[in-house]
Amino acid sequence: MSSSTSKKDSKLSKDSKLKKATKKEIAQIKALFLEHYKNAKTELNYRNDFELLISVMLSAQCTDKRVNLITPALFDKYPTPKDLQNAPLDEIKEYIKTCSFFNNKAENLKAMAKEICQRFDGQVPLEREALKSLPGVGQKTANVVLIESKEANFIAVDTHVFRVSHRLGLSSANTPIATEKDLTKAYQDNLATLHQAMVLFGRYICKAINPKCQECFLNHLCKSKTTYRC
Repeated sequence: MSSSTSKKDSKLSKDSKLKKATKKEIAQIKALFLEHYKNAKTELNYRNDFELLISVMLSAQCTDKRVNLITPALFDKYPTPKDLQNAPLDEIKEYIKTCSFFNNKAENLKAMAKEICQRFDGQVPLEREALKSLPGVGQKTANVVLIESKEANFIAVDTHVFRVSHRLGLSSANTPIATEKDLTKAYQDNLATLHQAMVLFGRYICKAINPKCQECFLNHLCKSKTTYRC
């Protein structure tokens, strides 16, 4: 991110503090998200919790479309944590080399598989703190895995959710974790569905560049229109 863009986003974030959504508006936003994205699901392809965890780890700063191109061969080669922990690092890198930051991700995948084998009997732990204890797994990744696997009442803040929440005046926080706290407090329940809704809404309608404001069912509730970009 350039310094000029960073300064611009910082200013807009401060400005957005003056345009908070009211309780009535928050309720309207929630209802409309649930109406339009009732059955929203991730666009990542996976068959079990282990594949889900790998996919979410790979999706950091990478598109779901790219991850879905990479994972079929990876999953076939390393179907279990034991297979992945024993794989040569260079071989893992070869499978995911078209993914952003593939060197670090390959190291984390191998280390994650090793931890699962040694500490969790080869099973992906489905508790947030346990997941966060794995290499390469932060709160966002842990939340997404639990949302997908258990429909846990969490919300994960990626770049889409961050942008959407600020444009709608749901948060003026400067970090994903702080934004997550604001959204959790505002919404309280249905967080798993609302997470999926905000991701898809941000990906296809409320885009960073050239958002589709004319097609937006939340246009009348938007606080910053096209000005807030991240």
